[in-house]
Amino acid sequence: MSELKPKRVGVSLGAVSAVFYLACALFIAAAPNFTLSVFNSLFHGIDFTSIAKTSFTLGETIVGLAVIFVTAYIAGALYAWIYNKL
Repeated sequence: MSELKPKRVGVSLGAVSAVFYLACALFIAAAPNFTLSVFNSLFHGIDFTSIAKTSFTLGETIVGLAVIFVTAYIAGALYAWIYNKL
């Protein structure tokens, strides 16, 4: 069993999460009603149309992108660290 490198796993998960975050932001900006319909289908019983914010600033997007990257980095690094300890 090979050892995982926590920094690499963290950066990998952070990068993938950032791409998905940006794709979601683009879909919301380009087609908010369609995107909310898809989200409603994915999360059974939750109506996102009543709580969704379909307009956002570039600053909000950058902050969200940073937060999602850092959170995913920590989760990935922690995952690799625990994996290596088992």
